[in-house]
Amino acid sequence: MISRRVLLGGAVGTGVLALTPTGAARATEVAEARNEIHEVSANGWRIDPAAIAVHRIEGSTASVALRRGPAAGVLLHVARRWHYEIGPVDTGEGGGVAGYAAGRVARTAVESNYLSGTAIALHPTAYPLGGSESLWPHQEAVVRDILADCEGTVVWGGDLSPATASHFHIAARPGDRALTRVAARLGPGVHVARRTPVVVTD
Repeated sequence: MISRRVLLGGAVGTGVLALTPTGAARATEVAEARNEIHEVSANGWRIDPAAIAVHRIEGSTASVALRRGPAAGVLLHVARRWHYEIGPVDTGEGGGVAGYAAGRVARTAVESNYLSGTAIALHPTAYPLGGSESLWPHQEAVVRDILADCEGTVVWGGDLSPATASHFHIAARPGDRALTRVAARLGPGVHVARRTPVVVTD
């Protein structure tokens, strides 16, 4: 499938693309949108590389760059439960884990959240943006339980369009008291997986 970006890039390379007045206006809109993305991510967090720190995911050898403070606390809880209950994030399988990366290209508004350090991807190559792969029902049940843990402060990419089962981002705005409260409750050492008991019958 040829994306719009690839198509435009090819046209520029061959000298075919001409900026008509309409095309010039569109180019200005794109440039303005990019400038806006470089200041604030789609979920309302300012993009500030100085606010990013590398955090280890508890129970694993993996580390991820995220925004300091409650945003990191909540996303690390998501990653910790995924690691324990869905698949390890420190083996390299499925792309491991990804967070903030300087110079990352945001292909969608949602992906701009990585630029502010308020998004995390778990096994991103196994579950890419708009990919056809989805979680097994028991894995999605775990994700739903994780979202319940987070009390509305996190959005799962599996509920977005295009769907991205590996993606999670902070839904709360900066300074949200609920985010601070949830982060404090979900801090390292308080994780208890709420799994459905297995009943064995003869």
